[in-house]
Amino acid sequence: MPETPKYKRFLLKLSGEALMGNDPYGINRSTIERIVDEIASVAKLPVEMSIVIGGGNIFRGVAPGAQGMDRATADYMGMLATIMNALALQDSMKQHNIVARVQSALNIEQVVEPYIRGKALRYLEEGKVVIFAAGTGNPFFTTDTAAALRASEMGAEIVLKGTKVDGVYTADPNKDATATRYESITFDEAIIKHLKVMDATAFALCRDQKLPINVFSIFKQGALKRVVMGENEGTLVHV
Repeated sequence: MPETPKYKRFLLKLSGEALMGNDPYGINRSTIERIVDEIASVAKLPVEMSIVIGGGNIFRGVAPGAQGMDRATADYMGMLATIMNALALQDSMKQHNIVARVQSALNIEQVVEPYIRGKALRYLEEGKVVIFAAGTGNPFFTTDTAAALRASEMGAEIVLKGTKVDGVYTADPNKDATATRYESITFDEAIIKHLKVMDATAFALCRDQKLPINVFSIFKQGALKRVVMGENEGTLVHV
C-alpha cells in the first residue's frame, strides 16, 4: 500500500551553511550527498516539492573582503552565491535520478531560467523539484523571506526549515543544558517568547498567510520524510 504523506505540496528551506559540513566555507561533497539522500527519500512520494537555498557557505568565504561594502552590493553577491548552491544541488539530484529545475530571481538566462510563477507551478504538477535561487531578487531581504514568499506563491501547505538543530528550543541548547524542545508552538507564542524561528519579515509573512513552519534537523536521518508524513519531528509553528 503506497505511503500517504500529510503534506502534498511544500517548500523546503535550506541554509547555505548546511552545505559546508565541517569546512570553513564552500560546498562539502559528502554533506550535499547526505542532504540529497534525504530529499530523494521524499521525492519518491506523491508530493510536489520546491526548495529555497541560502548562500552563506560561499559568501562566508568572501565576507571579510565585503566589510564596509555597500549593503545592496553585498546582498547581490549573496544572491549569486545561492545560484551556485542551487546548481550544485541540481547536479547532485540528477545523479539520484531526481529531475530538478532551477529558477532564478536574477536574470542570467545562459545559466538558469528566470523565475516564472506559472512555469514553476507546471513543473511541480509534472513531479519535478523546483529550486528557487537568488532570493527575492531584491537586496535587504533574506532567503528566509524568499522561502516564505515563494511558498505563498506556490500555494504550499507548509514551509519546512531544515537546519542544524532539531527544532525550536526554550533557550540555546548549546549554551543551556536545561533547554527543552517545543513540539509545537503558535506564531504569537514564538513572538512573545522572542524565539528565533525565521527573520521577522519572513515570520510575519507566514503568519499573515496562515502558512505553518516546521523546523527540523536536515542532518537527522529520515527526519525530512517524517515531517512530510506528519510525524512528530522538530517543532511545528502554527497559527
